[in-house]
Amino acid sequence: MPNRVYLSLAFLVLVAACATNPVTGGHDFVLMSEDQEIQAGRGADPQVRKQFGVYDDPKLQAYVQQVGEKLAANSHRAGLVYRFTVVDSPDVNAFALPGGYIYITRGILAYLNSEAELCAVLGHEIGHVTARHSVRQYSKAVAGGVVASIFIRSDLGANLYSLLSNAILSGYGRDNELEADRLGAEYLARSGYSPSAMMGVMGVLKNQEEFEKERAKTEGREARNYHGVFASHPSADQRLQEVVAQADQYKTDAAARVGRDDYLARIDGMVFGDSAKIGVRSGSRFYHRELNFAVSFPKGWRLENAPNAVTAQNPERDAVMQMQTQDLNKRVSPEEFVKNQLRLDLKSPGPVAGTELPSYSGIARLGKTPFGARDTRVAVVYLDNRAYIFFATAKTDAGLAAHDAEFLASARSLHALKPDEKHLAEGLRVKVVRAKSGDTFAKLAQKSPVSNYSESILRLINDKFPSGEPAPGESIKTIQ
Repeated sequence: MPNRVYLSLAFLVLVAACATNPVTGGHDFVLMSEDQEIQAGRGADPQVRKQFGVYDDPKLQAYVQQVGEKLAANSHRAGLVYRFTVVDSPDVNAFALPGGYIYITRGILAYLNSEAELCAVLGHEIGHVTARHSVRQYSKAVAGGVVASIFIRSDLGANLYSLLSNAILSGYGRDNELEADRLGAEYLARSGYSPSAMMGVMGVLKNQEEFEKERAKTEGREARNYHGVFASHPSADQRLQEVVAQADQYKTDAAARVGRDDYLARIDGMVFGDSAKIGVRSGSRFYHRELNFAVSFPKGWRLENAPNAVTAQNPERDAVMQMQTQDLNKRVSPEEFVKNQLRLDLKSPGPVAGTELPSYSGIARLGKTPFGARDTRVAVVYLDNRAYIFFATAKTDAGLAAHDAEFLASARSLHALKPDEKHLAEGLRVKVVRAKSGDTFAKLAQKSPVSNYSESILRLINDKFPSGEPAPGESIKTIQ
């Protein structure tokens, strides 16, 4: 096709791409109609649900949907059908897909303390939808290849989520985040909540962010924080204070609703931290209710839990161990599994000493490890028609030799859940109680099953960080 035909087609698409912004009334450059925007959100929704999982609490889901719909009805795009979903993640986050698909983690719900604060988070995310931030980001990303975007549309949801996953989860930049703050504050005011709740929730989550940064630094990992109302500006930012204050003009005559007791009642009993569905970490131990197993990793090592693997790393970050699991569909020995399924030939092979479970272990040279091509301890242990596969390596050969006994001890520790371990596999939950006279967070932390930072976490989830204490008779969140 001649170049002039490409240029003519691109010109036509560019002309058609000018759309009226639902919020400002001005013109935006976008490469999606509203129908295509809805199609993109609908197409990406299954990916989000698969990646994070949906939190199994119909009453809490219905409550968040009800609160979200109240806000959305007072937004600039009230004609959209909004879907609010609590996802089963301990991370502190919320995000939105185009077309009215909004997600909030149970992790962030634990840090909020009222319905008004929930509205502040949901309102911010609704603002991203009404201002079409993801659509505008997508359009800019493909602006250099307009013609190609025509062919991308056949799987628009998958392509958009892949292209914009970082922005969707981590924010759209200072100006867009500030606009979402402004819109969220307006929707709060129109719905009978005080816009100041936006600043209140910002303080709660800003404290959590600073604590998470310090904790992540100590543990040698990246911090996981909500992008929302503070990623692009501090709480003292004058522009933020101004846009929130502007929303006062939209206040209704009714007294501003806070809804603290109602909110706390809704999250009472909610899972905190790891979900029993993908396993629960407790210090150096790991418990899995649904697969009915427990395993111990070296003491002092940091555990990362993902749906497909558990990874342990030593404090010096020069040794790492990972455990995966796989269904057994054929009655083969662990040795045959290693040779035929993993396609590995092991040096110094043999069973894992000290376990009665079927096992096989040895050293293999693997090309891809966190430290490049390295000798790696490989162990396979069978339990309940599943193969548990352990890979462990170190930055140096001397490090592998130094940690090898610990690696083998972890493989040897695999066992079915014992009666006194089953409750540990259920994980932790938020429990709302009335503070008694003399209660302090230090005393409550001593009774808490949270193994690390328990006092700080109790203060954070109750908006008492860094040094506040509960008042007698006050409803407070504990972790049990």
